[in-house]
Amino acid sequence: MKRTFLEAIEHRRSCYSLSATNPVSESDIISAIDRIILSTPSAYNSQSTRLVVLFGKHHTQLWEIVKNALEEFVSPEAFTGVKEKIDSSFAAGCGTVLFYEDMAVIEQLKEKYTTYADKFDEYSEHTSAMHQFAVWTALEDMELGASLQHYNPLIDTAVAHQWNISKEWRLIAQMPFGTPLSVTETKAQHLPLTIRRLVFSK
Repeated sequence: MKRTFLEAIEHRRSCYSLSATNPVSESDIISAIDRIILSTPSAYNSQSTRLVVLFGKHHTQLWEIVKNALEEFVSPEAFTGVKEKIDSSFAAGCGTVLFYEDMAVIEQLKEKYTTYADKFDEYSEHTSAMHQFAVWTALEDMELGASLQHYNPLIDTAVAHQWNISKEWRLIAQMPFGTPLSVTETKAQHLPLTIRRLVFSK
């Protein structure tokens, strides 16, 4: 769908009702993600963000890992609701993007720029956040629904083992996506712009 940049941002929502039916080819999704990786800024041009895209059985395996981890972490009563939520929402989609940061790159920056060494973990989070927002907006603009999840660090070891992820990569977030089954309501604006934005001019 062709929108302006601001329209695409305004249209992005958290979508929790997904279908595995995919109106967009996997190659088109990967092409969009590749463009985002090559174009999104990073602190000190670190290029530290690493993305893992899971489709099909790999996507399903991820959410089985999540459920297995949570089953050991929550009570049996609570797990029933957790499992239902995962199966009907995140796992029901057609894919998931895993967002990582390569900590080997971050450590190199700390050594090179010692004055700011204590800031590079924070800068890394900023870099990842920009990639997350860009991918999320791009998926939404392709008429795919998505949301941002954080089951790390509970799943980190199992995920790294399943897909042979470098031990230097730190998992930041998971973004399940698929065809939205319901229209998301307009975002609620809890605070007025006069509180959230200051302007100083002539």
